[in-house]
Amino acid sequence: MARTIAKDHDQKRDQILQSAAKIFATEGFDRASMAKLAKECGISKANIYHYYDSKDAILFDILDSYLSDLRDLILATDVEGLDPEDRLRRVIRDVLRAYQGSDYEHQVQLNALSALPEDQQDRMRAYQRDMVRYLSDCIRAAAPQVFGDDRAKLRAVTMSVFGMLNWYYMWNGGAGPQARDAYATLVADLTLRGLPGI
Repeated sequence: MARTIAKDHDQKRDQILQSAAKIFATEGFDRASMAKLAKECGISKANIYHYYDSKDAILFDILDSYLSDLRDLILATDVEGLDPEDRLRRVIRDVLRAYQGSDYEHQVQLNALSALPEDQQDRMRAYQRDMVRYLSDCIRAAAPQVFGDDRAKLRAVTMSVFGMLNWYYMWNGGAGPQARDAYATLVADLTLRGLPGI
């Protein structure tokens, strides 16, 4: 007889992922153990194995869930009717807003992605490329005369914008929506006003 899935299966799974993201981010993926994860979750080690057969599987699920959701959120930014500059401003704002509440997951992405097998890393990088391409298209549309066919320059500007947004995450992770929106405006102003100069 097949084992039935508990009604709170998804809730417990999410709890495991959130707790594991905290442990992986604060203690490092290599130093984390299933026993530590169980303690952080407040459940037995055997119960964790009911959901995941290894911490590698947990790491994959953390990053796959986080990056696919982040990608979907950013690519779904409502830019209808906006001119190219306002579109870029909206996307920058929404990227920074999307980071809110995901500090541990973001840290795990930065520090533990390389622990995944190559094929799984490729999947995560595909999510990242989708986001980079989307922001890159917005930047090009806001100043097409600056880039021409210079893909290297466009990539450098795009990654610089992401760098500014990631800096804010690293140093102001607990900031609320108003502070994030103000910083997003600053990044957009620096980008849009700086583009003609390059």
